[in-house]
Amino acid sequence: MNDDHAAERRQELHGYIIGLVSAILLSAIPFAGVMLGLLSPAALIWVIAVAGLVQVIVHFRFFLHIDLSRSHRDDLQLILFSLLIVVLMVGGTLWVLTNQRHMMG
Repeated sequence: MNDDHAAERRQELHGYIIGLVSAILLSAIPFAGVMLGLLSPAALIWVIAVAGLVQVIVHFRFFLHIDLSRSHRDDLQLILFSLLIVVLMVGGTLWVLTNQRHMMG
């Protein structure tokens, strides 16, 4: 029984290490792109956006333990619903402020 617990802990630690290394690499890539200046600004924005999106997925998978398995779908649905609410709030605010700026100018 103790060996099963130790093996489970090693596997969990292994997942955390993979997640940490992935997160560090996904943070270093945009920083290197900005510091080295090898890419155009438009390409750099795409690199930053893609690295950020992949990093969100890495955090969900390795640190929050949320994947597409049936037992974690409720958590994923809750996160997606929360994201939808935030997007609606931010988008609505930007729409109102842009409309107000257009009307005043």
